[in-house]
Amino acid sequence: MAAHRIGMTRILASALLALAAMPALAQSAPWPSKPIRYIVPFAPGGTTDILARVVGEKLATALGQQILVDNRAGQGGSLGSAELARAAPDGYTIGGGTISSHAINATLYDKLSYDPVTSFAPITLYATQPNVLLVHPSLPAKSVKELIELLKANPEKYSFGSAGTGTSQHISGEMFKTMAGVKMQHIPYRGSGQMLPELLGGTLPIAFDNIATALPHIKAGKLRALAVTTAKRSAVAPEVPTMAESGLAGYEISSWQAVFAPAGTPKPIIDRLYSEISKILQLPDVQKRLSDMGLDLSGMPPQELAALVKADVPRLGKIVKESGARAE
Repeated sequence: MAAHRIGMTRILASALLALAAMPALAQSAPWPSKPIRYIVPFAPGGTTDILARVVGEKLATALGQQILVDNRAGQGGSLGSAELARAAPDGYTIGGGTISSHAINATLYDKLSYDPVTSFAPITLYATQPNVLLVHPSLPAKSVKELIELLKANPEKYSFGSAGTGTSQHISGEMFKTMAGVKMQHIPYRGSGQMLPELLGGTLPIAFDNIATALPHIKAGKLRALAVTTAKRSAVAPEVPTMAESGLAGYEISSWQAVFAPAGTPKPIIDRLYSEISKILQLPDVQKRLSDMGLDLSGMPPQELAALVKADVPRLGKIVKESGARAE
């Protein structure tokens, strides 16, 4: 009987040890072992969405798992970013982040359900790019100077569109209004993909947009580009002057695009994602496609992206306050 009890005790102990080891075995399963969700905090068709799909296709091949793009638009990227911040930090949810969702909105909105600095694990900066001031060809303004004259002669008659409240496009428009001394109503959309059809159709007369999504329509003559928002002209549209060249000295703002994971995502996973995405950004076909869109590619490491976000929150907060922009 004693021997039987000892045997049963050993069996029970072995069973308990096996049960205790199961979570460890589960945790040690190779990553990734299932599809990865990629949250895009804007509607389909904009720069953030295009990057997710271009990079996501290559990343799926590199990791051997599907990358499922999930568009969650609203509030200048804040709704999708909040969802990313709430996701499990297990490497199976990543998401696009921009100058709006991860810098501007911290000041523009009284309350965000996430902190741009502490709620995310930065992976890499994809690129920077200019915004561009666009008008429908039917508008009788062929330069920034003529547009300002038109707006001053018709106060509050015209509206300008952006990819959403708090986006760099929105702030570009507010800076223009302040520095030019003109009045326009802001019409926020849920992304460039929703705004551009209105602009192309002439329903919306004026807009600010990323050069990446606007460029095909500029080249086709369907939209008139009056100025870019950066300090230097864009290599893909060298004929378009800067705002400063057009009479608004000191005007400068550029948009950036990055990718993040939820805070707490294990460092080995972040390192792997950074390694694979930085390789993708160096592929000749990817470089050509994105450069042709007007994007200046980066690929900076996670710690540098973290420093960029930390610096941009107060820097852009100052611009938001000076512009008088607010969340509608």
